[in-house]
Amino acid sequence: MRAFHGQFSDNQPIRRNLAEKQKQLRDLRETLAGMKSHTSPALRESVRKRIAELEVELRSAKPPAGAAPGPAKPDGAPRRAR
Repeated sequence: MRAFHGQFSDNQPIRRNLAEKQKQLRDLRETLAGMKSHTSPALRESVRKRIAELEVELRSAKPPAGAAPGPAKPDGAPRRAR
């Protein structure tokens, strides 16, 4: 049976948002840590490779460290605690 255009079996990558990528990275790290000594080296290497790819994606996707998470006051003055 053939797939029609746009069907999930079109061999297209799954698009994930930042939170999903972070969860996948945590899961892969746990998987790698839980692998037994007799696990195939090819499988171990493929998990390491995917972890490295996700780390690069997450580093490039994160906002710069100096960016403020919330909106700033219009006059630029710091906010005071109440």
